[in-house]
Amino acid sequence: MVSTLLAIFHTRIELFTVELQEEAQRLLSYFILSLVALFCLVMTLFLAVFLVIVLFWDTYRILAICGLMVFLGGAAVLIGFGIRSNYRKKPGMLAYTRNEIAKDIARLKSRE
Repeated sequence: MVSTLLAIFHTRIELFTVELQEEAQRLLSYFILSLVALFCLVMTLFLAVFLVIVLFWDTYRILAICGLMVFLGGAAVLIGFGIRSNYRKKPGMLAYTRNEIAKDIARLKSRE
């Protein structure tokens, strides 16, 4: 019985470390890709705003600047809500490990 418990514990620890490593790699890749995407987005927005202001400089420059501010502010709010929604839907950390441990406990209790 003790050897079985130790084997189960060993397996769960290995699963825990694998999941932890995968989560760390996933977070790092999300972070790096987010930085690259953010840089590209900022450069694109900067050039788009500059282009619109140059195009409307002689006629509607104030209206063009205000319109772009409203558009970009609204886009930022919508993106923020999307990120919050996705974050709330993600599975809990180490969900597989917790499920396996719960199954092990249930099996051990049923043997007693």
